[in-house]
Amino acid sequence: MIKIFGLTIALLSTCSVMAVETEWHGLVDFRLGSADTIDSYVDGGMGKFGQSDGQHLALSQLGAELALSWDSGISGHLVANAYLDREKSGAGLTEAYLKYRSLPNAAGLRWQSKAGIFYPAISLENNAFAWASKNTLNSSTLNTWLGEEVRVLGAEFMLTRLGKLHNSKHDFSLSGAIFGNNDPAGALLAWHGWTMSSRQTLWTERLFLPDFEASRPGNMLSHQAKESDPFLELDDRLGFHVKARWKYRGKGEFSSGYYDNNGRPYIVKKGQYAWKTRFYHVGAKWRLAKGLELSGQYLNGRTLMQSPQKMDVVNNDYASGYLALTKKWRQHQVTLRGEEFSVTDNDNTPGDNNNEYGKAMTVNYRYQYQRNWFFSGEFNWIDSNRPARWYIGQPVALTERQLQFSARYFF
Repeated sequence: MIKIFGLTIALLSTCSVMAVETEWHGLVDFRLGSADTIDSYVDGGMGKFGQSDGQHLALSQLGAELALSWDSGISGHLVANAYLDREKSGAGLTEAYLKYRSLPNAAGLRWQSKAGIFYPAISLENNAFAWASKNTLNSSTLNTWLGEEVRVLGAEFMLTRLGKLHNSKHDFSLSGAIFGNNDPAGALLAWHGWTMSSRQTLWTERLFLPDFEASRPGNMLSHQAKESDPFLELDDRLGFHVKARWKYRGKGEFSSGYYDNNGRPYIVKKGQYAWKTRFYHVGAKWRLAKGLELSGQYLNGRTLMQSPQKMDVVNNDYASGYLALTKKWRQHQVTLRGEEFSVTDNDNTPGDNNNEYGKAMTVNYRYQYQRNWFFSGEFNWIDSNRPARWYIGQPVALTERQLQFSARYFF
């Protein structure tokens, strides 16, 4: 990974003598809401929303992107996010990378690459500035997990066949990435389960883990740190992500990929364990009619953490998927989203039941007041069964609800 940063610095030095174009973009998201839930996962609880029970007023996201572009096709990108609320406030970088995109050749092929800190190309929802979601306030459980635990330091390469140079509306892309610094990914999913919010973990941020029996003194997981640091490199092994995408211009797209952090699951340093986390994912969106779009994603995988003696401690299968229908007319937009998620615990570690099953529903209405101003109202409903809530005296079967109103300004 040090070589990647060295290459980035060298390329920036080469580009410094060329003409540079600077762009700033971002958003400010103020929210007022009420939640019928328990203590939020953000604060170390097992509530599935980003806010705990009761009313809340928050700066849910202050996001900014800086892009520096050179005539050579090289650009540098910095993305920062900040949050101010009663659960946990903070500010910092979420992405920082160098990108190169070539001009298409005579065969209609275009190369693209990037190196640095970035999200693997998976989400279909989080396509606004600073990885915000355009159509809803809270991301799906699938993409909330990506924003929390899946970020990499690495390099990505993509080859695209552009249909317009062949009198076709079909574009085809293949991409591959190698990366490090994502070894603990899977810990938060195992111990607080699937969640739903708009928060993104800041680079170097440490996240609270909930209390559970196996983590208490004298038990099998008592050496686990009380906070997870998801973007660490613990075993000096590179992971990889591959993806294929078909885009039908003006209609929609379909993609499929596979992610593997290639972790050695028996490595532990200062209470942070490496996890072997891998999953495949599929996604699609399709324009059904004017102003009407159907979209969905599905993710299915497995994660493993072992003792230094290579005995299974946490061995989970997990899955999450959603379907969303969005209707837009004039300044109005309505989005309906349904979800299903699960974690299956395959190990026998006492006091650490990670099983979970749940469903969720989101209804969002958005009004575009001016070009940059959007006002939204959103209702979220989650019904889940999670035995681990028993460890902290909370009901195993729980229905949680949240109502939010937002004023968002994009710049």
